[in-house]
Amino acid sequence: MKLTKRLLMSVVALGIAGAVSGTAFAADTIAIITPSHDNPFFKAEADGAAAKAKELGYATMVLVHDDDANKQNELFDNAIAAGVKAIILDNAGADASVAAVKKAKDKGIPSFLIDREITTTGVAVSQIVSNNYQGAQLGAEEFVKLMGEKGNYAELVGKESDTNAGIRSQGYHDVIDQYSDLKSVAKQTANWSQTEAYTVMESILQAHPDIKGVISGNDTMAMGAYAALEAAGRKDVIVVGFDGSNDVRDSIKKGGIKATVLQPAYQQAQNAVVQADKFIKTGKTGLEEKQLMDCILINAANASKLETFALKP
Repeated sequence: MKLTKRLLMSVVALGIAGAVSGTAFAADTIAIITPSHDNPFFKAEADGAAAKAKELGYATMVLVHDDDANKQNELFDNAIAAGVKAIILDNAGADASVAAVKKAKDKGIPSFLIDREITTTGVAVSQIVSNNYQGAQLGAEEFVKLMGEKGNYAELVGKESDTNAGIRSQGYHDVIDQYSDLKSVAKQTANWSQTEAYTVMESILQAHPDIKGVISGNDTMAMGAYAALEAAGRKDVIVVGFDGSNDVRDSIKKGGIKATVLQPAYQQAQNAVVQADKFIKTGKTGLEEKQLMDCILINAANASKLETFALKP
């Protein structure tokens, strides 16, 4: 099957080296669509899925939607036109992605979601996500311990369109709110962005100079917050993240950020491809649509074992 002109333009515009593997789709192809690879979490997903697909004999089409639902819709159109056998997706919005996934299903192309859920069941074959509530509780328990069960703190929240942002925040508060001496003085979104988190943290520091801790909905925002705190000479402020990135691992090892929560991005993506392969060959996965993978607390005790969103033995 030849690469369509529209798809070729999309891949070139994305500027992703090696976005299409295999020879002009000579092999059956799996599309892998995620947010920007500038975030190492999403790059790990794409790398994990692509590696497993190649191992199983598939070509891959690796595309980026940049958290833009309209762009994601165009990429689905491209993947459908190219005749891919399955789509692995970390979506661009719980509500906004339903139509694209259903459109692929109606064309006989199954979708396997990772990391983020959509709000409808029965349109994707699998939705494999981290147990965000369990992970958030782990992070909150460590945060409470690090804070000595008292002090003013701020929370950085992810994108409102992302179900995970709300689940993590709820998990944090269900633990932290049990401690009356821990006071939330600010709760602001930084949209999963390191740059936004830096700016938001600067504003929070100005309004609340007595702040003692920051709990973040992901590691990228935690890195931005810590950079702002460091620039202000406030290394005394405790920062806890969520994701398990190598950047935060390195910060933990240097005594910077204190902890994070590992969600197994690489393994999730590989599991999705294995399930896609089984579905392509048999018409079923043998598993429930919604699947949770537990998270792991990362702190100074085990940070050295963390590598690319996976914990080494």
